[in-house]
Amino acid sequence: MNDGASCCGSGDSVRDAVRQGYGRIAEQGTLSAGTAGAGCGAAAAPACCGSSWSPTQLAGRLGYSPEQLASLPDGANMGLSCGNPTAIAALTAGQIVLDLGSGGGFDCFLAGPKVGPTGRVIGVDMTPEMISKARRNIASYRKTTGLDNVEFRLGEIEHLPVADNSVDVVISNCVINLSPDKPQVWREIARVLKPGGRVAVSALALLRPLPETVRNMVEALVGCIAGAVLIDEYEAMIRAAGFAQIEVARKPEYVATLSGFEDPLYRRIAEALPAGTTPADFITSIDVTARKTG
Repeated sequence: MNDGASCCGSGDSVRDAVRQGYGRIAEQGTLSAGTAGAGCGAAAAPACCGSSWSPTQLAGRLGYSPEQLASLPDGANMGLSCGNPTAIAALTAGQIVLDLGSGGGFDCFLAGPKVGPTGRVIGVDMTPEMISKARRNIASYRKTTGLDNVEFRLGEIEHLPVADNSVDVVISNCVINLSPDKPQVWREIARVLKPGGRVAVSALALLRPLPETVRNMVEALVGCIAGAVLIDEYEAMIRAAGFAQIEVARKPEYVATLSGFEDPLYRRIAEALPAGTTPADFITSIDVTARKTG
């Protein structure tokens, strides 16, 4: 099984490359073609999930409403999404929600009003700059909503700073792809979820294996692509972690849209693919839902 660690060396070097790329995005405020994805000796390159669309344009294409986007603190949406997990999670009042790779707080601040004053939303991110940015955004969220139910914790998604059996719903938006140890991430999700708890994840997955040249591109790694695994492998690791009622919905329009828009990262990938193929022949966005057994 390809866990994403091989293209850039060890799991730690992969995490360092990802942390470095996302740290730059947090400081810059949005994704752009000039954002560095340096790591493992690579030169600066486009980095992280997202596109050269504006963050608002991309979020709109992924199903976020203008009202939702207008309610967010400034800078929470940095254009890093590949799906809309708060929509597929069907959140309700009083739930405890955990967001893996919460970034500037984008999905956390949208989940907060859904769970209300009796609920709680916890965002976890391994990038200090992202955590600082998200925590600064809390004041604006409180002022807008009147709620004090969102918090952010520094930590790796392979080792969550969250108690056992304490969470109702886990969400994540285009982050698990980045982990060099995805089976461990799913074991951690199972650990923190209450019995019967649910997961709603948006991610990138492979329809067929990527050529070695693409998997070895660091900008593709930090762009959530080189670390992506085949859909069947993805389902198998979820099942092995103790989940049932697993549903995987393919969302090919995300990759097709970015490819057609001449996004810099996808253009570089297209150049490395066999003649007559496009990134959408290999890569798809997916929405994953599942329930913890026991």
